[in-house]
Amino acid sequence: MSFPLLTATAALPAIGAIATAAVPAARRTAAKWLALLFSLATLALAITVLVRFDPNGDRYQLAESHAWIAEFGVRYELGVDGIAVALIALTALLMPFIILAGWHDADPLETGSRRWRPTQGFFALILAVEAMVILSFEATDVFLFYIFFEAMLIPMYFLIGGFGDRAHEHGEKVASTQRSYAAVKFLLYNLVGGLIMLAAVIGLYVVAGNFSLQEIAEARANGTLDMATNTERWLFLGFFFAFAVKAPLWPLHTWLPNAMGEATAPVAVLITAVVDKVGTFAMLRFCLQLFPEASKWATPAILVLALISIIYGALLAVGQRDIKRLVAYASISHFGFIIMGIFAMTSQGQSGATLYMVNHGISTAALMLVAGFLISRRGSRLIADYGGVQKVAPVLAGTFLIGSLATLSLPGLAPFVSEFLVLVGTFTRYPVIGIIATFGIVLAALYTLVLYQRTMTGPVKAEVSAMPDLRVRELVVVAPLVALLIFLGVYPKPLTDIVNPAVKQTMSDVQKKDPQPEVEAAK
Repeated sequence: MSFPLLTATAALPAIGAIATAAVPAARRTAAKWLALLFSLATLALAITVLVRFDPNGDRYQLAESHAWIAEFGVRYELGVDGIAVALIALTALLMPFIILAGWHDADPLETGSRRWRPTQGFFALILAVEAMVILSFEATDVFLFYIFFEAMLIPMYFLIGGFGDRAHEHGEKVASTQRSYAAVKFLLYNLVGGLIMLAAVIGLYVVAGNFSLQEIAEARANGTLDMATNTERWLFLGFFFAFAVKAPLWPLHTWLPNAMGEATAPVAVLITAVVDKVGTFAMLRFCLQLFPEASKWATPAILVLALISIIYGALLAVGQRDIKRLVAYASISHFGFIIMGIFAMTSQGQSGATLYMVNHGISTAALMLVAGFLISRRGSRLIADYGGVQKVAPVLAGTFLIGSLATLSLPGLAPFVSEFLVLVGTFTRYPVIGIIATFGIVLAALYTLVLYQRTMTGPVKAEVSAMPDLRVRELVVVAPLVALLIFLGVYPKPLTDIVNPAVKQTMSDVQKKDPQPEVEAAK
C-alpha cells in the first residue's frame, strides 16, 4: 500500500495542534517553536504533493479511498487536481508566516487590566484550521468535505473572539464586546449557509445514492444519472449559498469586515487568504462539476452579484478610516473578480480566477501582516493617526508600498496576471460585465494609494517619530512574500502549468468552449 501522502499532509497540522495545546502553560516559547516546526513540516509535505502531481495525468491524483459509513454510502475519499494542489501549497506556505507574525499576539497581558491569553491555545487553533482547510481541498466525498467545511468554523470562532486585536480606540471593554459580536456574526452567517448546504447534501444523496464526487460526476456525464431540472437547480442553490457566504459574495459579505477588523492581523490573513478560498474553490469543484446545467442557468445572476461585489467593495474601501477594514472591503472586491472569472465560463476566466486565489492570498498576507506590524507599533488602526512613517521606518514603508501596489494589481506583480485573465475571459463572453468591472481597478488605485499617502508620506507625526523599523523576525515574514509577488508577476508559468489542465476539465464538465474571436474577413 502506497504512503497516504494526502492524509499525512492534513494530519500533521492536526497532530501539531494537539501537541502544541499540551505544552505546559509556563513554556509558551516552546509551544510557539513547536507550532512553527509542525507548520514547516506540513509545508515540506505540501511541496512533496506539488512535486508528485502530474498536471497532464489523471484528473484526481494521489487518491485515497476507504470505507467509512458504508450504510450511507460515505467514504473517506481524497484526491487532488491542479486547482487543489495550488491552494494546498498556498495554505501550507502561508502558515509559517502567520505563526511568525503572530509570535507575540497571544502573550500574557498586564495583570489586573486584561485577562490571561493562553498562548498555546492560539497556535493550536491556527494549526487546527490549517488541517481542516487542507482536508477540504483534498476531499472528493461530498459528505467528508461538508464535515470539515463546517468544522473549521469552531477554531476560527475562538481565534476571532478570544484573541482579538489589542489596538482599539475605545478601550478594552468596548473592544471585547466588538470581538464577541464579530465572532458570533461570523459563526451565525456561516452556520446558516452550512445548514442550507446540509439540506442540499442530503438531497444529493437521495437523488444519486452516494456522496462520491467522481461517481456522481461520471454518472451525470454518461447519462446514467438524470436529475430533474428543478431538482438540480435547488441543489445547486443550496451548495452555492454556503460557498457564497464563505467566499464572501455580496450581499452575504457583511461578516468579513467585522471579523477582519477585530481579529489580530495574522488571524485576519488566515480568514481572507486561506479560509475564504474554500468557498471559491468549492464553486469550481462542486457547483460546476455536480450541477453543470444549473450553473449555466444561474450564471447571469451570479455575474451581476460578482460585479456588485467588485464595485461595492472598492467604493467602501475608499471611505474607510480603519486600515484593517479597508483591506477587508478590498478583499470583498477581489473575491468579486474571482467569482466573476469562475462563472464567465471561459478558460481564461477560470485560469485567472484560480491564479487570483493564490495571488490574492500572497498579496493580502503581505499587506495585512505589514499593516499589523505598523498597528502594533502605534497602537491604533485609524489611518488618521499616522503620517510620515516612511521617514522613520523606510523598510516598513517600502514593504507596505509593495503590498499596496500588489493589491491594485500593478503590472509586474502577481495579481496583475490574474486580474488581466479574469477580465479578458469575462469580456470575450460578457463584454458589458467586463467593461464595468474595470472600474474596480480604478477604485483600487484610489484606495490603496490614498492609504499609502495618508499613512506613510507627509510630515512626521509626533506619535510615530520614534517608531522602529522592521525587525529580523518581521523581515523573515515579509521578504519571502514580496519575492513571491515579484517572481509570479514576472514568471507565472509554474502556476499556469498546474492549473490550466484542471480548468480545461472543468470547462468540459459544463460543456462550454471559449468564444471564437470575430475577425473580419480581409477584402
